Amino acid sequence: MDHPIHEIDWRADRVPVSRRFDDPFFSLEDGLAETRHVFLSGNDLPTRFRPGFHIAELGFGTGLNLVAAALAWEAAGIEGPLSFTSFEAFPLSGADARAALAAFPEAAPLADEIAAALEGDGRIETATLSARIVFGDARQTVPAWQGMAGAWFLDGFAPARNPELWEPALLGAVAAHTLPGGTCATYSAAGHVRAALADAGFTVTRVPGYGRKRHMTRGLLA
Repeated sequence: MDHPIHEIDWRADRVPVSRRFDDPFFSLEDGLAETRHVFLSGNDLPTRFRPGFHIAELGFGTGLNLVAAALAWEAAGIEGPLSFTSFEAFPLSGADARAALAAFPEAAPLADEIAAALEGDGRIETATLSARIVFGDARQTVPAWQGMAGAWFLDGFAPARNPELWEPALLGAVAAHTLPGGTCATYSAAGHVRAALADAGFTVTRVPGYGRKRHMTRGLLA
């Protein structure tokens, strides 16, 4: 592994907090429920799942979003594997990701696969999942990506702390790699994020957020 390890601290209830961005990786209340609300429901999933469906993501983090998507895919019983591509500049160590996921018993079947992918070539291949973590700065790796996604999970750290993942040019690249009728969702309701997504071509809607967050953002590409 030739990329820098993302150093973290641990908060009560085993929540990892980024030293680089001074922000938790998931909700202090219930990270898995938050993921399902923001990224699954925010993209109208699993309703839109079809064979060959492809999810892309900015910010792999602990892999919790991948876990939620993979569980929903399996529960939906769709033929073939779910495709999932995540762009991550500052990956956790495999051990830290495994420790974070230990807070969620449902994540157990994928925890070792995620840890191995973070320590290795970023790939996970099972009967129901074909996933790839693309290491490096998303401002370079997303425009160079050859894929197209039906749904995007925009899960960088808070825009005020991690502005690079919310730059208009990058969100424009997200739109360029979204299929017609595709969607995006993020926990952020920041005005400049919504404006950048709208400028990129998404029809943007502000909807209720999870827990103490009043609002989040959904986008639909015509």
